Formats: sequence, C-alpha cells, structure tokens
Amino acid sequence: MERPRINAISRIRGLTPSVSDQLSLIASTHFPKAAKEAFAVEFGRFLAHADGVAQTEQLFEQLAAFVLNFDCPWIAYRSLTPDQTLLKSVRRDPAVLRNYPDEWLKRYFKMGYDRIDPIVKTSRKRVGAFRWSDVYKDVSTTEDERRVFDEAATFGLRRGISVPLHGPHGGFAIMSFARPSDREFRSGTLIYLQLAAFYFHLKVSQLANLSGIGDIPKLSLRERECISWAARGKSSWEIGKILGISTNTVNFHIKNLKAKLRSSSRTAAAIKAVDFGIIELQ
Repeated sequence: MERPRINAISRIRGLTPSVSDQLSLIASTHFPKAAKEAFAVEFGRFLAHADGVAQTEQLFEQLAAFVLNFDCPWIAYRSLTPDQTLLKSVRRDPAVLRNYPDEWLKRYFKMGYDRIDPIVKTSRKRVGAFRWSDVYKDVSTTEDERRVFDEAATFGLRRGISVPLHGPHGGFAIMSFARPSDREFRSGTLIYLQLAAFYFHLKVSQLANLSGIGDIPKLSLRERECISWAARGKSSWEIGKILGISTNTVNFHIKNLKAKLRSSSRTAAAIKAVDFGIIELQ
C-alpha cells in the first residue's frame, strides 16, 4: 500500500518546494492508518490520471472525482490579478472552473457578492489553506461578508476551505472545496486538498502555456446585451422588455452565445463572458 503514496510524493516533490513539509504533516496527522493508506492510494491515482490529461476541463473532472473522497462535491478554481475587485480573469489565464450549484452562482452575482467575497480578501493575505469557518469567526470579517457564507450554506455549501495559490508579479489563484455537511475539515484533510490544489494549479498553468492565449469567442452586440442582463439575474422575459425584443428572440441569442462559449447554462455562459472580458458586472 505504500508504493502509490511514494510515487505520488515523488511527483509532487518535483513541482513545488513546500510540499515535503506538508507530507510530513500528513504522516503525523491522527488519521487511522487504513484511512491514511486509502487517501494516499487515491491521491496517487489522481496524479497518475492527471499526468496524461491535455485539457483543463478533463483535469477538473479528475480533481472533482478525487475530492469526493473527502465529501467535497463542489470545487471552484479561478485566477485573479493584484488589483482585481471583480472575479474576472486575465486573458492568458484559464477560464474559471466551477461546479457550484447554478442557483447559488446566480444569487452570488445578483447580490454583488463577487465584490465583497471574504475568501478573496483572505486569500490575498494568506499563503496556506484556511477554513471558511475561521474566516467567519475572525473579528475583521464584516457582517456583510459573513452573509456571503450564511447564504452559501443555504444552497448546501455548509463547510469549506480555500487554498491561495500565489504567483509572480502579484497574481494569484484560489482553489476552494466545499461540502454539504456541518462536519469540519481535519488538518490532514486540509493538507491533502492543498497538495491537490497545488498540483492542479501547476498543471493548468502548464497547459495554458502550451496552448497559448487562444481565441476569445466573438459575440454580437445583441448577444452581449442578452448575456450581460442574464448575468444580473434577469429572465428572458425581463431582458426582452429591457431591449424591446421578444422572449423568443432573447432565447435565440442566448442559445447561440451558449454554443459560442461552450456552456450548458446561461449562468455558466455569463461567468465565462466575464472571465473573457466580454462583459463586466457593474
């Protein structure tokens, strides 16, 4: 049972300098021996499968499958620039990757929580993984910021951790993991998830460098208008009234832009449109 763990360690050790210390912490964490071995085997499998992945979406799927071992059905990854206030990507960065509930994302942007998200604020100041509950209890966290966590919990994201991933020139990314139960994350779990986040971030960066900037989808003026209002939580009927067009026409434009952005829902399309800089949320 030890061989998969050793192979996993050797892969990671070549990618990030701080990992060896964290692996030592895993060994000393009070997991039952069988659980440690099982997690190590699964971690090794994740790395082995991820090594051969050539697309970020496939890598995301591999990570999503791995973190289910820790009762985390929801994960989110995105890059930010040093002075960003909105969650939108630099064009060279990969698009945001999330599997959060669509209804929560719709609520998140409609309420403007992207502007006050305490996870972003905390990630700018920290270098290690942190529990959302610790941020919630922190005296510097405002009531408005706590409301973001409270509302997330109503959509099922009851406990979570986030991993700041700092890079050169002040840029950084954030990887978050969330679970529906009230059970808090153990220290050993934080370390395993942080290692997975490190690896994912480095792999995504490698894939981005190989593929280059890539083409940004071109949307028509009407498509941009429709997705801009959809990102603010407006229904097709409401968008039609605002733009002076029929509901069917709105749906036609949204269907086309979803295809261009390779998104299965209007919420996902709106997030990608923000990431690509096609629209901005005022």
